[in-house]
Amino acid sequence: MTFVLVHGAWADASFWNGVAFELCRMGHRVYIPEYPGHGSDLNKDVTHGMISRSVADFILCHNLQNIILVGHSFGGTVIQKVAELVPDRIKRLVFQNAFVLKDGESAADEFPPATREAFEQLLNSSKDHTIMLPFPVFRDMFVNLACLSLAQQLYKGIMPEPGKPLFEKLDLKKFYSLTIPKSYVYLTEDNVMPQCNSSYGWFPHMAERLGMFRLIKGQGDHMTNAYTEPWMLAQKIYEGGRD
Repeated sequence: MTFVLVHGAWADASFWNGVAFELCRMGHRVYIPEYPGHGSDLNKDVTHGMISRSVADFILCHNLQNIILVGHSFGGTVIQKVAELVPDRIKRLVFQNAFVLKDGESAADEFPPATREAFEQLLNSSKDHTIMLPFPVFRDMFVNLACLSLAQQLYKGIMPEPGKPLFEKLDLKKFYSLTIPKSYVYLTEDNVMPQCNSSYGWFPHMAERLGMFRLIKGQGDHMTNAYTEPWMLAQKIYEGGRD
């Protein structure tokens, strides 16, 4: 199988290194595109269209076919748009604790009011239209299962996130007309979105928007397990992508 792994916000392509190693060890091919405004790219003035187009171009440049396109977190919005751009290249979409936006929504529209207000304050106080997570937010929301020392180590690796793509409303009419098979991998202790709240959250709130989909569950939070249990996450992603 051929996997293309798309990371989320406050991350870069290295987020997937451990998972990619495990998938390769299982005999699969794995590609991890980096997109504008992340990794070594210091230009934070990017748009959602630039991000999704770069991933689609990566797929075309490498002539990838029958891919399992995986999106984590904000990466879910990216693979929604990439699916519109190169639908004939994709065998299945796998959303891993990822946004599934409705037509006309932005990722920020799915934040609970208090979270959105906090992010807007961080954005407005930034000199380059980015959002940098304060450590207490990162620790309790993104890596809530990690010990303190690991949380501190992971925090050193995050960079300010370009704010514009998080607040862009996306035209997703074409996405909802596509018949590409879809899966949702849900790690149940993810604290980025509220738990047990029908108005917010990864599952079932966003996942059910996929219509018919395969559900794979596992234990984990938003980011920790990619570093501490990459074999587990690789297995769940495989289960989401297999025939």
